[in-house]
Amino acid sequence: MKKTGLIIIKLFVGLFACALGIVMTINANLGLSPWDVFHQGFANLLGITIGKAHIIVGLSLVITDHLIGEKVGWGTLSNMLFVGLFIDFLMLNKLVPTFNGFIPNLVMMLLGVFTLGVGSYLYIDVGLGSGPRDGLMIALVKKTGKSVRFVKNSVELMAVIVGYMLGGYIGVGTLIMAIAGGYLTQFAFKIAKFDVKEVQHRFIDDDIKFIKEKFSNKLTDGEEVHTEEEN
Repeated sequence: MKKTGLIIIKLFVGLFACALGIVMTINANLGLSPWDVFHQGFANLLGITIGKAHIIVGLSLVITDHLIGEKVGWGTLSNMLFVGLFIDFLMLNKLVPTFNGFIPNLVMMLLGVFTLGVGSYLYIDVGLGSGPRDGLMIALVKKTGKSVRFVKNSVELMAVIVGYMLGGYIGVGTLIMAIAGGYLTQFAFKIAKFDVKEVQHRFIDDDIKFIKEKFSNKLTDGEEVHTEEEN
């Protein structure tokens, strides 16, 4: 039970760190990350907050992931819901500062990407499934046979184009994050001595199977006891 509690704490600390990193990049006001260009454009279209847009887009991606055969974990669903809630909490309460000047904003943006990398490490390391956007990338890599880089770049390019058409903000920061984002995330993983390939995920399907087996075993045990009593 104690171990489960620590896993949940680590998961939510990671999700909060992801939200904090995203808000830092938004408040840097140098241009949004590819997915956040789409989230902002979608938010503008519906007249909602960017956090709510994050949740709605995440839900649609979870459904898509499931339909094309990618497994969904509790961490996936938690990412879908709570990152968006945390984003709105931080932004609506103005808990992340804004700065004037290119250099301070550039520093905050890069720190935001690094913080997002730390958050990704924390929530992925608990082994409860990847986020909706990463799940889509993994599923498309499996389906198309293309490289991770090709699929990631293609999906993010589409997100940027559609998001920009809907009014999402593109700037020099968008380009910097597209180029440096992977390196900063990898740097965060390196500091934590974390290898994403070594994580063994537990998915919702696994829990359902486990519960069915437990229930089946109990029924079998009950039948055996009943038979012994009759004999």
